[in-house]
Amino acid sequence: MSRHPSRPAADALTLTPIAITRSCFKDKFGVPRQPGLTRHAWAELCIQPPFDREDAFRGLEACSHLWLTFQFHQAIRAEWRPVVRPPRLGGNQKIGVFASRSPFRPNSLGLSVVKNEGLVRRDQQLILNIRDHDLIDGTPILDIKPYLPFADALPDARLDWAQAAPAEQLPVHFSAEAERQLAALPPQRYPDLRGLINDVVSYDPRPSFRRGRDEDRIYGAHLYDLNVRFRFLAVDGAAAGVEVLTVC
Repeated sequence: MSRHPSRPAADALTLTPIAITRSCFKDKFGVPRQPGLTRHAWAELCIQPPFDREDAFRGLEACSHLWLTFQFHQAIRAEWRPVVRPPRLGGNQKIGVFASRSPFRPNSLGLSVVKNEGLVRRDQQLILNIRDHDLIDGTPILDIKPYLPFADALPDARLDWAQAAPAEQLPVHFSAEAERQLAALPPQRYPDLRGLINDVVSYDPRPSFRRGRDEDRIYGAHLYDLNVRFRFLAVDGAAAGVEVLTVC
């Protein structure tokens, strides 16, 4: 007999979003593969009722960084798979889903550390501003916790196939047209836009299997309400830089 007869069945678990994300990233292409890879990505977490009370966030101003638990809402699948192909391993090597950070998980849950940029109330809406994130627009936030430096930063921790952040970034050149368009955009509406574009394209957001194959192709990344079009510059069949063509 169960020692907890009143405990609900596992499949009855219900989660209620605390907030919905308004992000500079409008779709999956171009989103950094980990938070912190761009220092120019801003987002607003729109706190949902009944959680939109300042009391629930009392003391948050003391936190420089936050843990967010969220749902990969664009990666939900009817069935889960036990193995995945991480981009960090070139997309060719399989490892167990629980040994990876793949968005394709049994419960579609993600975890990110982000920079806290403060709580504001605007037009009756309570908003938590964050930066250095990897969240797509519309991402449901399921929990918010403070990042504890003494407990969460473990200098002796290791992951053999991902010991450090990607160091190699491609040089980025903005065309004359892209420079003109950037200069005409209001910085209040598009904060740190040049830095954001530079970070997104310099890490080469293409799937691993496309790299080295289609440097002549023009790509587009949706940042805020803009379509950033760019192409890769090749030398001896390998990407050697990126040219941003238009920002409109």
